[in-house]
Amino acid sequence: MEPPPEEQRSQQGVPRNPNAYGSMRDHIHSPRVSAPSCIIHLAEDVLVRPYLVPLLPTFHDMENENPYTHIKEFEEVCTTFKEGVMDIELLKLKAFPLTLKDKAKVWLNSLRPGTIGNWGELQVEFLNKFLSAHKTNYLKRQVYTFAAQDGEKFYQCWERYMEIISACHHHGFDTWMLVNHFYNGMSPSMKQMLETMCGGDFLRKNPEDALDFLNFVAETSKGWDEPSPRETDKNRPSTHHRGGMYMLSEDMELKAKISTLARRVEEQEGRRPHELQAATEIPSQAKL
Repeated sequence: MEPPPEEQRSQQGVPRNPNAYGSMRDHIHSPRVSAPSCIIHLAEDVLVRPYLVPLLPTFHDMENENPYTHIKEFEEVCTTFKEGVMDIELLKLKAFPLTLKDKAKVWLNSLRPGTIGNWGELQVEFLNKFLSAHKTNYLKRQVYTFAAQDGEKFYQCWERYMEIISACHHHGFDTWMLVNHFYNGMSPSMKQMLETMCGGDFLRKNPEDALDFLNFVAETSKGWDEPSPRETDKNRPSTHHRGGMYMLSEDMELKAKISTLARRVEEQEGRRPHELQAATEIPSQAKL
């Protein structure tokens, strides 16, 4: 029995013409149940353990989702649960599609088959799609127009600024620019506190030292019970009187805390005490 003409042509090395054989029904109703993957599966494959899947973060392409944050959280999970000599890059390549949902999953399935061969290429495609130039410009604008909010404490202001920067890793700003944008956005009372603590030479610091100093002030000031600007204005005109003594108002208490912290800065930087004495010395009480 001779093979069908289609197989005879194939055996003779003649290219197969898909339109020459098969009915219209065969072409209209494709037997394939899924589209081929855009990811090239290598011979050295890895197994994604079932217990790992529920721990993976998810990305839906929603307005409040950040692609950089998603990749960071995903890589943390993969690094934590890496087993033995498993290739971590292959694990990321295999597990990342499991994190995409809804519109993000539709995007991945729409990529041309066999175009992604490693984890780095998949990251680039993902960020190019979900971190557009419009969104990047919006995030960068939040950095250089940053301003302290009404009633915001120093450490809260600094943490909010760091969150904005972390949401846009490709902002392109040098360290001195990041420090300068934050300094310009601080309230007058924050600038006064900062300059008092460093003896009025904050802008003379090199960018890296200035950044470290801001981190130090933010971390140290967390324990302060700072009054808000409204509370300070309310309490400034009055000085409490009790037992022949004037009691300090909350704004003077804050200055006293600045004085204490300034002395700690002196100890760290090896300064002599008299350099900041004029700026930080505050009498604790005054007799009538």
